[in-house]
Amino acid sequence: MKPGFQIPMDFNDEERASFYRLIAARRDIRKFRPDPIPEDTLLRILWAAHHAGSVGYMQPWNFIVIRDPEVRQSVKAIYADANQAAAACYEGEKRGLYDTLKLEGITESPLNICVTCDRSRGGTHVLGRHSIPETDLYSTCTAVQNLWLAARVEGVGVGWVSILDNDRLAQILHIPTGIVPVAYLCVGYPVEFHPIPELELLGWRERLSMADLVFEDRWPDP
Repeated sequence: MKPGFQIPMDFNDEERASFYRLIAARRDIRKFRPDPIPEDTLLRILWAAHHAGSVGYMQPWNFIVIRDPEVRQSVKAIYADANQAAAACYEGEKRGLYDTLKLEGITESPLNICVTCDRSRGGTHVLGRHSIPETDLYSTCTAVQNLWLAARVEGVGVGWVSILDNDRLAQILHIPTGIVPVAYLCVGYPVEFHPIPELELLGWRERLSMADLVFEDRWPDP
């Protein structure tokens, strides 16, 4: 869509309901079918990510689309090392459950996407960033969320692999100094979308109650 394109600014009841259903239906996917994602579908998903909000309109993101099996195998090796270290944090029953979890689909998914943040984007002084310089990283996360939701409405699954060493990842992907890998995503058509998040389904954690998370005016006294 080019500047000047008239986008309707109002939403009817059906559109609002679809939006909230989309949020409720978003899932972190680990098991993928090998079917390729059509190029036009991928471009729509990336378009949605690029139209995320960003502080000072800095748009600090880039998207590395990774299809090469050798590159992905190298990333999976990083995951294997990081996962071994992460598993050591748990003991007993929790460790047993952890060892059963599938936490990535790096080589099974038809493609991966690394979402990065260019911390120099917009120059030295970016509107609204002076007091909180990390807002470039936060802005990049809004692009990740847009990507995730757009993928879901297209029937495409996304899994965020956070068990990685970013320095090693940057070396493999030839990411320059000053560019930060924010999210490494496995992307493809899922084996299934679970009715509830998989970690809740498997008993790792339950969704917290909103009543315990929403405060009025200030943080409550102990």
